[in-house]
This record gives sequence, structure tokens and C-alpha cells, in this order.
Amino acid sequence: MQRRFFGTDGIRGVANQYPMTAETALQLGKAVVHVLRNGKQRPKLVIGKDTRISGYMFESALTSGICSMGGDVLLVGPMPTPAIAHLTKSFAADAGLVISASHNPADHNGIKIFSKEGFKLDDETEVRIEELMFSEHMKNNHVMGEAIGRAKRIDDAKGRYIEFAKASIDNFALKGLKIVLDCANGAAYDITPHILAELGAEVIILHNEPDGLNINKECGSLHPEVISASVLRHQADVGIALDGDADRVIMVDEHGKEVDGDHLMAIIALDMKEKEVLKQDTVVGTVMSNKGLELFLEKSGIRLVRTKVGDPYVIEEMIKKDYNFGGEQSGHIIILDHTTTPDATITALHLLRIMKERGKRLSELASIYEALPQVLINEPVRERRDLDSMPTVVEAIKDAEESLGNKGRVLVRYSGTENKIRVMVEGQSKEEIKRHAENIMKTIKMEI
Repeated sequence: MQRRFFGTDGIRGVANQYPMTAETALQLGKAVVHVLRNGKQRPKLVIGKDTRISGYMFESALTSGICSMGGDVLLVGPMPTPAIAHLTKSFAADAGLVISASHNPADHNGIKIFSKEGFKLDDETEVRIEELMFSEHMKNNHVMGEAIGRAKRIDDAKGRYIEFAKASIDNFALKGLKIVLDCANGAAYDITPHILAELGAEVIILHNEPDGLNINKECGSLHPEVISASVLRHQADVGIALDGDADRVIMVDEHGKEVDGDHLMAIIALDMKEKEVLKQDTVVGTVMSNKGLELFLEKSGIRLVRTKVGDPYVIEEMIKKDYNFGGEQSGHIIILDHTTTPDATITALHLLRIMKERGKRLSELASIYEALPQVLINEPVRERRDLDSMPTVVEAIKDAEESLGNKGRVLVRYSGTENKIRVMVEGQSKEEIKRHAENIMKTIKMEI
């Protein structure tokens, strides 16, 4: 069955515009209880959100749907997405729901769902939920009287996650580090600053005053140039930029140079291998990870396994093959020994620990490999036609691949979260790959 609502990472769209409406959230809450109640008469579900103004609307709609099916709700308010994964397990809940559109603009919103184990749902379970959402069964299958669920606010949720995150590096002291932190006016605005300060770091905080409309606005991991300038201005040791729901991190070194997810993975993977805790000497990445990362890992005795784009696919491969480390170039990093989902704060903590343990600056750590030049072009599309059904596009891709040979890569795909097509070309010559990427995109736009 083709999924109607769920994309690569939950349901996402413009708030109050189909499918991201209160009505959809209400039906989703009902269906989630039915599918994930784990045999309980009174299942328990955690709901968290980021700082978007529409979060109030979706929080109420989800709560209504869950309670109407006999589920109880624990409301934890603005919290990072990975915190909800942790709290779902900490409260022994049957599922966790996050109201967030991650890095998208403030007028968007979305809903992600975690299982009782703290993992995002697999495609099959999402399809089962979709089948039920607007079914006759859901219209008539309600509880009444004392069986109706209840909702309550949890006051100590923030403290639970703060202690959990600090424990991921054994409360390693970060004293002596001067850090610029960009909270993106998002879910971690009142959490990550406390974690870094409690571990002894000097923290200069940017964009921690959300107003419901400024999440991700010219700040955070989508705009590393902001934190780069601040690191230079304050002569800081390192900069950390989060996205709206704090599952994605981009860092900058003391020179203000961006350090992306591929480099973060290289640094952490090498540290884990040397400590003999990297399972099967394997890192799980995606098709977007730079060829330079693959070559570096190979020289270090580490294998790179690639999946489709999307951290759920990375995690799925990790669980299936018993690997414990992986991530995406975009900054979604999963350290499975500590988290069940990408966690920007915990990733940053591990990088800071490595810096302190080795007595090295981030620029030194990140210089372990050179990325091949890469060009990525994104364009909106009206429809998602099968690329193989467009001969001119197939030919343009083939021409680029033949020109690059084994010294480059071409990847063309539709976004899993937005109505966009993405063209990525990688190779040794910036001019050549830019020419190929622009030619492929031009050809696509003529067809779609």
C-alpha cells in the first residue's frame, strides 16, 4: 500500500493545511492507540513538541484522540525529539509522539512516533496506522465513562533528559572549553545550555528565545554561517548549531569552518575503533555520505555501509546487522549504545569529550580526511514522476556518470519530507560537477 501521510520521517506539512490538520492529528492519535497499545486496556503515551505556535493545536488534537480510545497521555512540553525517545522508555510508555517539523520553517509542523523501545516506527506499522485513521472502525470504536483516558503534565521531564545526556559521557568535565551554542529557537533552547554549563563549559548562547514563529529562522544548523561568525567574534574553541528539534547538529571549529556530519562520524568512529567499542568495525551511512569519508574509513580498517537517505533507514540497518554507530552527512548521528535515534546534544558531547581527552582542537580532529567536492541542488516539483520514465533525464545522468567514471558519483532523488527533487554530484573538479548537476536539474525541470 502506498503511504498517504507518512514520509521518510513521520507526517509533515504546512500547519492547518491538509494533511497537517487538527483533524488528521485527532485520527492519528486514535489509530496509534489501537496499533501500539501492546495489549493494555489503558496504554500510556508521551507527547512532546518543539516551539512552533501550532504545537498547541496538535498537542490538544492528539491528546483528544488518544483519550477517546482509552489511552493516558503524559505531556512534557517543548523537548528535543531524542528526549521523547528516551522518556518513552523512562516512563515505560507504550509509544511517544513528537510534534515537530524539525528543520522546516515555523509555519510547517509534523508528527513523529516512537515505539515503546524508543525507535521510530517501521514502514509496515505506519501503513497499519494509516489504514485505521479514517476507517469505519475508528469512527465507532470509542470508550466511555471511566474508561476514557486522562492527560497530565510531567514536571521533571527536562531534568530526566539532562541527567541522561550527561551520563552518556560519564559526566566528563568540559571545564576550559569556550563554546558558542545556537539553539535555533527550538526544542532544546532550555536544555542543552544547562547540560553544557553543568559539565563546566563556558557557554555563549544564541537564539534561545522562541516566540512560536522564529524557530530555524536564519539560525541553527541550517545557517552555520551565523555560529561561525560568533565563534570568531568571541574567540571560542568550538561552535554547536542545533536544528529545531535538536536531533541534528552541525559544528564549527575555532577558525569558524563548518564540520559536517560526515566529519563528525569520522572522528567518533575512529575514537570508537581505538577504544574497541565499534561493533564489527562498521559505520552505517547513507548514499549522501561523501566518497572521501568512505576512503578514509577504509584506510582506517572501518567499513562503510550505505542505506537510503533518512535516519530511520540507517537505524533499521544498524539493528538488523547489529552495528552500533551511524549517521548522515546532514548531522543526524546515532550512537546506538546511548540513543535510539539521532541526538544532536549527545553527539556534540562526544565530540567535546574527544577534544578534551586528546587535547586537540576540532580543526585538528576534522583534518583526518578531505571530502571530495560535492554539489547539491534542490528544486521544488509539482509531481513526482518516475525518473526512469524520462529518457532525457536518464541520458543526462548517464552522461555525467560516464564522464566522472570511478572518481565521482551522481545521485538524483526526491526528498522524503518535502515536495522537492535533489541532484547531488561528487567528483574531483568543482567546475565539472557543478556543470553536470546544473545540466541534470535543467533537464528534469523541462520534463516535470
